Amino acid sequence: MKRYYITDRKTCHGDLLDCIESNARQGVEWIQIREKDLPVDDLLELTMEAVMRVAAFPTQVLVNAQIDVALAAGAHGIHLPSDGPSVVEVRQRVRTPDSFTIAVSTHTLEQVRKAEREGANLVVFGPVFLTSSKPHWQDIPGLKGLREACQAVSVPIAALGGVTMEREELCAEAGAAAIAGIRMFQPSGVQAESKK
Repeated sequence: MKRYYITDRKTCHGDLLDCIESNARQGVEWIQIREKDLPVDDLLELTMEAVMRVAAFPTQVLVNAQIDVALAAGAHGIHLPSDGPSVVEVRQRVRTPDSFTIAVSTHTLEQVRKAEREGANLVVFGPVFLTSSKPHWQDIPGLKGLREACQAVSVPIAALGGVTMEREELCAEAGAAAIAGIRMFQPSGVQAESKK
């Protein structure tokens, strides 16, 4: 099962770049720089440093939403929100489109199919389990939705939302190629409780 780490410097106990390097050293395949409130110059500096920190490993650094920052920093790709620009639009802006990874956030089967149709390399799907932001079962796709998505497309799917290392097997059984999250990849204190 592959790993997809989403950064959050505000909840990371310790240096974020050290955490990024540590995850790369441990074999995490993708690291999404998701520092939405950082000024562009600071985000660019962080991303450039992150790219340098993982250079000795096969880890890819993806920038959340900001294609200009991703390209300027030499990042390996971008993560697009479900309501963001299309994969096709992004590919048209990249000099070497085949080597530029595009991950897309999805929450419905329709969005998963659209991402695959447009040529996304990876789909991040969820939430799969209850989280503090999605406390009710009717609000989330769940394992059932994850299974349906994985059966409907061939693009790799990373399960997100309330996912823990203990729930990795459940995600794998549903067909997920990866697990994604924040807390399980960075020292952020006690993990929030949530039901299966």
